[in-house]
Amino acid sequence: MKKRGKGIASIFYPTGMSGGGDPSNALIKMKLDGTIDLLVGSIDIGQGCKTVLAQLAAEELGLAMEQVTVINDNTDSCPMDTGTFASRVTHSMGNAVVMAARELRQEILELAASDLKTSPVNLTIENGEVKIKQSPDKKIALADLAGKATFGMGKILAGRGGYVKAPTAKDEETGACNPFATAAYATTVAEVEVDTETGQVEVLQLISVYDVGKAINPMLCEGQIDGGSVMGLGMALMENLNPYYPGIDFQPTSFADYMIPVSQDTGKITAKIIEKPSTTSLYGTKGIGEMTANSEAPAIVNAVYNAIGVRITDLPITPEKIIRGLEKKV
Repeated sequence: MKKRGKGIASIFYPTGMSGGGDPSNALIKMKLDGTIDLLVGSIDIGQGCKTVLAQLAAEELGLAMEQVTVINDNTDSCPMDTGTFASRVTHSMGNAVVMAARELRQEILELAASDLKTSPVNLTIENGEVKIKQSPDKKIALADLAGKATFGMGKILAGRGGYVKAPTAKDEETGACNPFATAAYATTVAEVEVDTETGQVEVLQLISVYDVGKAINPMLCEGQIDGGSVMGLGMALMENLNPYYPGIDFQPTSFADYMIPVSQDTGKITAKIIEKPSTTSLYGTKGIGEMTANSEAPAIVNAVYNAIGVRITDLPITPEKIIRGLEKKV
């Protein structure tokens, strides 16, 4: 007999290292053609940080994203970043990039103000040009300003930015403190079908809703959630590095004997985004990289319990555990 059930799990996850101490620094400079080099130490491991950081810089400087070149291929010559971990890059390095871009922006506006004979506060940057807000026909190209700075002043137009969470004192009596730069929240609903004869569990649907603070790139956010959902499903139903623990006689050595989900195992995956801006981010961002794989397993466990009344307390949920649980229930 096949029985269906639904389960829900809600989680929160901190952005960055608890307690802080993980700085990010960025350098940004304008080239002679008015495009930008952005130097960062954050490494892209598939989450798309080069895209997001380019977007942030471009937004601040009135450029297309394609006009920003992100350079992160050498940690010896790029500015300091603690690392691509703790779901911190979009938040922490994002802050550093925005600060660097704003410093460069101010340099650009001050240089343009002398040519346009106005105050920097009356200027804006759009589509690679500095314009007077009330008289947009009066303008100067960023490339012309870069040339003036280089050949007329012997100066490079550049900006620096840096972010680190400020230390937070704790209440000596209660231990209360503020250990996180910010935190993201999520809920996953799972629908499963359990075969009571074979113990096989099929995930029919996973619906996950994430508070991302601000989605700089919604497609990348949804892709992150989809990928994490598949990983969470694998942890819930298949993946086991030590299947005969505490014995170590057999351990998987390849994907031939270490099972992970494939497309036919995933069911329907739905990702939804909620934006509740963080007060510690200049754009309101939060980190969701790691947490996207955390809520699926408990939601699936709860769905299995809802279907057959068996509570699995150790992962993965194997057919053997289902059958033994049903036998004990009888």
